[in-house]
Amino acid sequence: MASVALTVTEEKKRTRRKKSFQQKLYPFHFVLGALILYGFLYVIPSLMGIYYSFTDWSQFNQGIHFVGLANYKAIFVEDNAGVHYVQYIFNTLKFTGITTVLKGVIALGLALLVNKGIRFKNIHRGLIFLPAILSFIVTGLVFKSILHPTTGLLNHLLTSIGLEGLAQSWLTDPSWVFTSIYAVDAWKGVGYLMTIFLAGLQTIPEEYYEAAEIDGARFWRKLFHVTFPLLMPAVMVTTVLSVLYGLRVFDIIYVLTNGGPGDLTDVLYTVVLKTFGYGYYAVGSALSSILFVFMIIIGYFMIQFMIKNEVEL
Repeated sequence: MASVALTVTEEKKRTRRKKSFQQKLYPFHFVLGALILYGFLYVIPSLMGIYYSFTDWSQFNQGIHFVGLANYKAIFVEDNAGVHYVQYIFNTLKFTGITTVLKGVIALGLALLVNKGIRFKNIHRGLIFLPAILSFIVTGLVFKSILHPTTGLLNHLLTSIGLEGLAQSWLTDPSWVFTSIYAVDAWKGVGYLMTIFLAGLQTIPEEYYEAAEIDGARFWRKLFHVTFPLLMPAVMVTTVLSVLYGLRVFDIIYVLTNGGPGDLTDVLYTVVLKTFGYGYYAVGSALSSILFVFMIIIGYFMIQFMIKNEVEL
């Protein structure tokens, strides 16, 4: 009898373990299809791209041969047959840094402004967020016509009010083209970041500000000692999103300047497109792999830094 009871007990334990395992496995059934698609459409092509970056794959070769780090060495040579890949990497990093700070500061300022203390704040929020709905292609085409040096609306407006001296070749003058790109990108992306900051601001309890006012804190002290520390999760999210977007930027530059004048505003993804168009597939794969590594390294260290500085409510 004792052995029978022991057998029944062990069977019940196995049944409970099986049910527990099935319950843990159950949620994965919902994401399995998406994971399979993600693997076929992203993971496998990415791994194949990394592999081909170590070969001589191009339309000019009969076969594909392993060449090791030759493509990466060619990329980091400053003058490689007239192609300055290092400059394109620098352009990408510069675009990422400037637009991340610019959009973050403007978005935070707008979020503080429309969070409270302003009439018709919901209307203002909607108007500021509206550009985020537009595609980058549409935004680029609209601003390309606005910034055209001869027929553009901006130069016509400046001329009509007597400020023709301020009219510029916004997208062809090397001294103005980057400023124009940064401004258009900020106009497009500020509204989206503002909504994230708004969500973060609305999670901060009002009691913290009341306590700070009792201690005699004014606006700037409350901003730096209450708002910023408690807003760090939103800052982390917006910064990571902005950096990853900046490293992958393509469409806004492609539509506005196509990398011009010359190749002055080319970034990694516009160069990848041109490199594949020229038939140098392995070099294009190497450039994509470099960008992938940049994204992983920068994203990881940014998240680790911000997690350490995060303040919980």
